[in-house]
Amino acid sequence: MPIEDRDDAYVLTHALAKDTLSRIRDKNTEQVGFRKGLVKLGRICGYEIIDGAMETEYVAIETPLEETTGERVKGLDDVVIINVLRAATPFVEGLLKAFPRAKQGVISAGRDEEAGMNDDGEFPITVDYVKLPEITEDDTVIIADPMLATGSTMCTVLDHVLDDQPSPEDLFVLSAVSAPAGLLRVADEFPQADLLTVSIDDYLNDDGFIIPGLGDAGDRAFRTQ
Repeated sequence: MPIEDRDDAYVLTHALAKDTLSRIRDKNTEQVGFRKGLVKLGRICGYEIIDGAMETEYVAIETPLEETTGERVKGLDDVVIINVLRAATPFVEGLLKAFPRAKQGVISAGRDEEAGMNDDGEFPITVDYVKLPEITEDDTVIIADPMLATGSTMCTVLDHVLDDQPSPEDLFVLSAVSAPAGLLRVADEFPQADLLTVSIDDYLNDDGFIIPGLGDAGDRAFRTQ
């Protein structure tokens, strides 16, 4: 199974995931290629979650020729995907190819860049909009954001997702690239969450950006400044 346990996070090692990430890291990859790459990466991540974390069950099947036994994935109707606007939108589009019947929630949350990062490596977070489906104990919840940097945004999102909701059976924080500091913070504050990423990058710079990172995923996907 191409998911490695790295203590504070699980890293997807699927060759196609690494190839796709390398292509969207490239500064010469323009908007359409970047956005399509995030969609592709989301789809791969979704399939890996199915393969690595979801159970199967045996079912009776009648083919055109005879009765036989097959396997079906359990819980595909009990998936909730949370889109952290806006950078996660193409990432979630890919996840939905793996989980077409998933319930969806959106949270518009972003850090205050003008306020800057404090001495503890945290940013103040502004939440403009929250719309979440009902979450049950049987659900697999996937919170998607292409970049997990300081962890400030993700911790705020997790607060909203878990507030007055039952603890889901599985809770995944999914990112394309992550910084060690952000992973440590989220793991410390939300130990019930499994952190899943395609790459653990080197460090955060003084402005709180992941190095080597992707740049600003939202700006690159939507061609804004």
